[in-house]
Formats: sequence, structure tokens, C-alpha cells
Amino acid sequence: MDQSAITVRYAKAFFSTAKEKKLLDVLKTDIEHVFDICKTSQDFILLLESPIVRTSKKSELLSSIFENKVNKLTMNFLLLIAQNKREVHIPGICRNFLDLTRKDQNIKSAVLTTASEVNSETIKKVEQLLTKELKATIELTTQVNPEILGGLVLRLDDKQYDASVATQLKKIKQNLLETEL
Repeated sequence: MDQSAITVRYAKAFFSTAKEKKLLDVLKTDIEHVFDICKTSQDFILLLESPIVRTSKKSELLSSIFENKVNKLTMNFLLLIAQNKREVHIPGICRNFLDLTRKDQNIKSAVLTTASEVNSETIKKVEQLLTKELKATIELTTQVNPEILGGLVLRLDDKQYDASVATQLKKIKQNLLETEL
């Protein structure tokens, strides 16, 4: 079975269970916690991917890592994944679950890249403007990239708005080269 199909199926199943039991916010927090560990701990990923470690040992380790830190339903879900020998897909399942949750709650992710640090007041104004324009809750993160020289680059879901000085200079250069020919 296709890896993405597996992660989507498990994520949808857990998402529908979370909605049905009215525990979406709690389980979203749990999955964010699990996903953070997946992103930050190479040892955890190696454990999940190891063909040498038995399923029973992986289940034991999952229990010791997450017990009393996540809801019982989340714990049972993680153990079910391990029991079905799909533990290598846990990061993808988490990502898909969080995507489903964001879509359900009308939350959009945005990344604002600027040449220098932006103050919190400006960030709040950008969030408010995007919230009003898109009629959605915005999760805005900021990045600093001095290579853009000035202006900004706003990436919103799968779209990018580039108003950077570096891009404008490239366009001018391209126009000059074209007119020179």
C-alpha cells in the first residue's frame, strides 16, 4: 500500500474518532507533542524505523515515552499503529492529522520572511489583516533572511507572495538583459 495512503487513512480514522468523542482539541495537543518528538529526536525516528527492535519492545517504549503525557485514546492509537507494524508512519500520520484539524477549524499557516527582525506590533497587524482578508484563523511564523535585502515574502499554504527587493532587482536585471539583445 502507498505510504501516503496509509498515513491518510490512519489520520482520518483518528480524526473522526476525535470529533465523535468531542476530544479534538485534547487529541490535537497530544499529536502535536508526538510530532514535535518526531521532528526533534533522531533516536525516536531510528527506533520507529528499526527492523531489529521487535514490535512488542517498540510498544513498550512508546508506552514509557508517552504514558501519562497524552490522553489514553492517543496512547491506544499509538499502540495500535505499532501493533499493525505501521510505526514508521507515525510522523506522516501526525502531519496528516494536524492538516485535517487545521482544515476543520479553518486555520491557515503563513510564513512571513523579512530581511530584518519585525516587531511584534507589525506581526499582529499582519495577522489581523490576513485573518480579515481570508476569514480564517492564521498561524503566522516569521523568518529573517538578509538575502532578500528588503521588503517581504509571504508564504500562505501553497501560495507565495514575493515583494522582496532581491526579486525586484532580478526582474529589473532580466528586463535590462532582454532589452539589450
